[in-house]
Amino acid sequence: MACPMCEKPTDPAYRPFCSKRCADLDLAKWLGGDYAVPSQNPDDYDELLDALEQATTEPDDDDDTPRLS
Repeated sequence: MACPMCEKPTDPAYRPFCSKRCADLDLAKWLGGDYAVPSQNPDDYDELLDALEQATTEPDDDDDTPRLS
């Protein structure tokens, strides 16, 4: 089996990857959204836009987290 990141032989300690570096690169892709599955459902897009609008226009008094504007 080859490493999905670099095609080198896998290391049993990091299976299916060849090294910690390749495993970390894969994790970074997951966290960065590179592996997201696009939706073909227009309702998903509308819900996302509504949620983004609410998050940027309605301040949350219970939370001191800064909001994007």
